[in-house]
Amino acid sequence: MLIATVAVVMAASIALAVWAGRGRRGGGISEFLVGGRSFPAWLVYFLAVGEVYSIGTMIGFPSGIYAHGASYGIWFLGYILLAYSLGYFLAPLVWRAAKRHDAMTVPDVFGRHYGSRSLELVTSVTMLIALVPWGQYQFIGLQVVLGNLGLRLSPVHCVLLAGIIAFVYISVSGVRSPAFVSVLKDIFMLLGVVLVGVAAVLAAGGTAKISGPEVLTSAQTTMGGQGLVFAMTTIAFQSVVFYLGFGGSYVFPARSERAVKSSTVWMPLYMLIYPFLVLAAYYGVRAHPGLANPNTVFMVTARGLLPEWLLGLVAAGAALSGVLVLAATALSIGGMVCRNLAPNVSPGTQRRWTVIAVAGFLVLAAVLTLVASTLMLTVLNLTYTLLAQVVPGWLAILFARRVRTSAVIAGMVLGVLASIVLYVTDVSFGGVNPGLVALGVNLLAVFGWSRFAPGTPREPVASADAPRPARYSSVAN
Repeated sequence: MLIATVAVVMAASIALAVWAGRGRRGGGISEFLVGGRSFPAWLVYFLAVGEVYSIGTMIGFPSGIYAHGASYGIWFLGYILLAYSLGYFLAPLVWRAAKRHDAMTVPDVFGRHYGSRSLELVTSVTMLIALVPWGQYQFIGLQVVLGNLGLRLSPVHCVLLAGIIAFVYISVSGVRSPAFVSVLKDIFMLLGVVLVGVAAVLAAGGTAKISGPEVLTSAQTTMGGQGLVFAMTTIAFQSVVFYLGFGGSYVFPARSERAVKSSTVWMPLYMLIYPFLVLAAYYGVRAHPGLANPNTVFMVTARGLLPEWLLGLVAAGAALSGVLVLAATALSIGGMVCRNLAPNVSPGTQRRWTVIAVAGFLVLAAVLTLVASTLMLTVLNLTYTLLAQVVPGWLAILFARRVRTSAVIAGMVLGVLASIVLYVTDVSFGGVNPGLVALGVNLLAVFGWSRFAPGTPREPVASADAPRPARYSSVAN
């Protein structure tokens, strides 16, 4: 029954993806990557929440609480809520920048705004380095879901199935697949989270039996010292990266600035699922102490509480959320490879090469998952730290007039190097999120250099009458 439920839902998602691409097979690269920039507000909303509330929400969020207590729950909730407030103002400007430069990827925007091929390449490499762990993040979650259902599936089988379905999504209709499949995903994801949360409360005999002081230690429900510093700095850091790092994939397809802004208004409502996830996580602390792999706590809890047919619905929602984001990430990477990295790819063949690049990324992320799996929230932090290195460039494009191209390039390179060094060495800064430190290095290089040696004047995107710059220039200033 469980296998049949998951199989039916996944088959329905593939059918929906095929339906989403009907009549658009002959569309060009714009249709494939950004849906012809035609998505209404409701579809932008589902595409955004489809990518934001990924398998990390169902699997990674409870695992962080299980392993580290309240501090992980606080920063996870806090940064998303703050990001929505910032996104209301920033996301329409991101869309405006893409529209003004006829851009389909973030490197398109950077390269064309500054007229610099070098900056386009550096931005591409930076984002590719950042998004590979994000793909691994989805594979880890999918491996946890499929591997903890009592199915006889090896880790290789899990990532292979997920990779094939994600590839099918993209190959049949590009960005329209994640957008329309996200509607189906949200139905099952919401249903699954609520089912497990309610079942945990009923099994425990009330919320007090799950999260009351008699069952949880103060370390699991309170935070202070370095944990508090980490939570507060992470909220500030990741809320900015939320739209200026990830935003291109779900902002660029919108039909207008108004559609983007309208889509952000209702997004906080989706956060109503988090109380149910917190209850499931704390029930896991009480009912399943000492799990060898904290990533498994949500699925272990679900399996212990629900009958098989309901467990199938939970598993289907989790699997859809992971495959959906995996597909969207693969499409973003494929677009950057064929448009920004590979030289002289003709517009007529970009769609085909994007599909090939998607396949290559899925293989790479799958291999990394099999040989270097880790705690999901650790991988999430690495992704955000690396992706944050495009934030100073975005701030310069949106608001600054005389930032040097060479300063943006130098800041991005220094930021990536600092991110990797801090991740590998695990240096502590009194609890301050290392990503914020790396971002500070980047910001200092970009705006400090430009303060003392201003570049060529350029109208920022936030200026309503900003002219279109030349596409490329051989001089980076």
